[in-house]
Amino acid sequence: MPDSDYDVFVGIDWASATHQVCILDAGGRVRAEVTVAHSGAGLQQLVGEVAAVSQEAGRVAAGIEMPHGAVVDTLIAHGVHVYAVNPKQVDRFRDRHTVAGAKDDRRDAYVLADALRTDRHAYRRVKPEDPRLAEVRELSRMHGELTEEHTRLTNRLREQLQRFFPEPLTLCPGADEPWLWRLLERAPTPAEARRLRRSTLAALLAEHHIRRVTAGALHDALRAVPLPAGPGTVAAARTHIAVLLPRLRLVHEQRAACARQLTRALEELARGEQREHRDVSIIRSVAGVGTLVAATMLAEAWEALAERDYQRLRAHSGVAPVTRQSGQRRRVIMRRSCNPRLRAAVFHWARNSVRVDPRTREHYARLRRTHGHARALRGVADRLLGMLITLLRNSTVYDSARRAAPIAA
Repeated sequence: MPDSDYDVFVGIDWASATHQVCILDAGGRVRAEVTVAHSGAGLQQLVGEVAAVSQEAGRVAAGIEMPHGAVVDTLIAHGVHVYAVNPKQVDRFRDRHTVAGAKDDRRDAYVLADALRTDRHAYRRVKPEDPRLAEVRELSRMHGELTEEHTRLTNRLREQLQRFFPEPLTLCPGADEPWLWRLLERAPTPAEARRLRRSTLAALLAEHHIRRVTAGALHDALRAVPLPAGPGTVAAARTHIAVLLPRLRLVHEQRAACARQLTRALEELARGEQREHRDVSIIRSVAGVGTLVAATMLAEAWEALAERDYQRLRAHSGVAPVTRQSGQRRRVIMRRSCNPRLRAAVFHWARNSVRVDPRTREHYARLRRTHGHARALRGVADRLLGMLITLLRNSTVYDSARRAAPIAA
């Protein structure tokens, strides 16, 4: 059945505890308005309200701002076609019904249903996804959260060391390596660190497989003239560090375990029989794409990748610029409205590709003649996304030898 053959339109104003629902017929008349709880019984009530208006779920279209979760899963499982409506679009359509700026849940549910009835072509239909892809998304987002937490904790540790014990930071500026944490556990103050023997330091570095730092260099750094500290500063910072170190170790271990799970999930996804699951091997073959970038792209842009939609992919990743033109004035600016996780993944992909791929590095150098670093990286990312879509359409893995032709600026 084509998506145009709908008899009933449902608007759902999503909330954490209850959802306001408005049901319209094809003529725009309100058939039902109801508030349902965010519970199993409440969602059964929602399905019952829809079934009371239309006996055929495939002739029902539902619009919602939250394109995932229990409400969406329940409706899709019962055959209802669900469409994602951007909150900005809802705000604009609300002005079509009232210019006074009035806003409430009942009005928003009605606006969602009516906008879907009149302008359905402007919205994206939500499609069910493979459960393994949902796992990849959860793991990739969890890894990002753990990385952010790891960064916050290491910044706090570095701040405490700057107060009274900056010598170790000369060899580990980020304060983000386990060997430094072990050193601080054994010698949390400058006075204790100066008493450590060279052989003890050598054993500590060997335990953590550290070669870039020698025991002699670490021994000399710890014996440097200590930083003057006020009364109580050393004891206070030592107490703070003692609280930070166990948390840092826990987050570090959790992030490593999450990365291993993510690698296994990608490998299982690559063994799938569906076309989009075979895309994993193609994506990971491109220069500069690692496990995290591949997982984020599959998790956050799986529909655009499966549909080979280059324009949608570059818009969602923030690569496509925004043109603003009025009269004789025309400006092209960076796109701000996009998926931030996908933007970060594409940015790192472009940066890594410039580092490891000569052809991409040449393209970046050409763009840098007239643009800044960020703009040049967006240009590189745009070219890489176009190349990736071509590889996916042709079901071909990346081959650097086939990029021998000069790249146009």
